[in-house]
Amino acid sequence: MRFYTKSHTHYCGIDLHAKKMFVCVLDAGGEVLLHRNIASSPEAFLKTVAPFRDDLVVGVECMFAWYWLADLCRKEGIEFVLGHALYMKAVHGGKAKNDKIDSHKIAVLLRGGSFPIAYVYPPEMRATRDLLRRRTHLVRKRAELYAHIHNTAIQYNLPEIGVHLAVESNRQGVDKHFPDLQVRKIVQIDLAMIDAYDDVLKALEWDIEKTAHRHNWHSLLLLRSIRGVGDILALVMLYEIHDINRFESVQDFASYCRLVKCSHESAGKKKGTGGAKIGNAHLKWAFSEAAIHFIQYNPPAKKLKDNL
Repeated sequence: MRFYTKSHTHYCGIDLHAKKMFVCVLDAGGEVLLHRNIASSPEAFLKTVAPFRDDLVVGVECMFAWYWLADLCRKEGIEFVLGHALYMKAVHGGKAKNDKIDSHKIAVLLRGGSFPIAYVYPPEMRATRDLLRRRTHLVRKRAELYAHIHNTAIQYNLPEIGVHLAVESNRQGVDKHFPDLQVRKIVQIDLAMIDAYDDVLKALEWDIEKTAHRHNWHSLLLLRSIRGVGDILALVMLYEIHDINRFESVQDFASYCRLVKCSHESAGKKKGTGGAKIGNAHLKWAFSEAAIHFIQYNPPAKKLKDNL
């Protein structure tokens, strides 16, 4: 974990929300120069920090609303640092907690060099990354509908459907599997929703594919050349990694992908593992799927695994 250690004259900690944000500015000696609640708008922010802009660094916790502030600071030439939410929770945890206290603690962490840094994903590819994450959400919702149809057959003690519902042609006549008209109606609704999801996802994937060609077509081709990495997994890896050079070592990258377990030790004895939620859940899924497909469709790899 890297920490922010550069020296500045003014340190601005912000607890940011959708409509309001608490701003705390400290000088190099730790004295509070400003501490107030303002509107979450570019105009209000720039007006508030105007007296301190000569040598100012702004720190914000990595929550959902940081995009606009990071882009504004980049445009205005103000140094912006994004804090890792889980690490910050551990560092500045306390008995009392509110927006005012949190903004001051963020500024104190900045000034003291204990501010845990998260990656500020640049705006050029950020929206497409979020769109790809939304696709994952929709795919999982569609999978819930597949499961619901199969579970409905079990619920009414009917024979198994026996087909893979992800294949569109297999869905024809599935509703006739249910003799009760009201139950059949439930299944018909599920099937209609699955068809709707299919249409939305096809259009969405086509749009993401075209955008990826403009962003980094060469890297996408390299990713797809890896056995086990298909079209979607390559897109996820491309947009979630963005720049592989931001990782100082292979170990750092593996940790970011949640592919290693962090041991907890005390007095030379292991106390289990932790940190399972620290890292990128999307890359964890992508590499896990790739590992399965690598073995499934690669006979030499399957043979090697069987011999282990």
